[in-house]
Amino acid sequence: MAVALPSAAHDYSQGEVSIEHPWSRPTPPGIMMGVGYMTIRNTGNSEIVLKAVDTSRAARVSIHKTVSQDGTMRMRLLKDGLIIPAGGIVELKPMSYHLMLEQLGGPLKVGEQVPLTLTFDGAPDMEVELSVDSMDGNNHNSGQRPASHQGMTQDH
Repeated sequence: MAVALPSAAHDYSQGEVSIEHPWSRPTPPGIMMGVGYMTIRNTGNSEIVLKAVDTSRAARVSIHKTVSQDGTMRMRLLKDGLIIPAGGIVELKPMSYHLMLEQLGGPLKVGEQVPLTLTFDGAPDMEVELSVDSMDGNNHNSGQRPASHQGMTQDH
């Protein structure tokens, strides 16, 4: 397994794949689910697929896309993974593609670094860390308040 080297402040690069600012939000006590966001860039000539994600902080990590269906926001499980096209960029962000960290072993706290192993089809596995950032919404949501998964349904 290859280990990604940080290329800038909290960015990772390995071969033709780069991961830009992986981050999460803090979770309140008793909440057993967290989120993960990042930008994945593929500078290669072939598509790659993010097939799986693993962390010691959660029993399971799943890859989802938030979609609007009949006026209701739903999270759809991406069973076959997330395709990053050749020469393309895919952004995992609130109300879009995202990671769900399920059955957390404890709350995620501001300042914590959550280790992840990203497993790709078409590229080597990468080790990155999610930076748990504050809930103020200023860092990553273009000024919008952080999105909540409350009231959403999951399609598995």
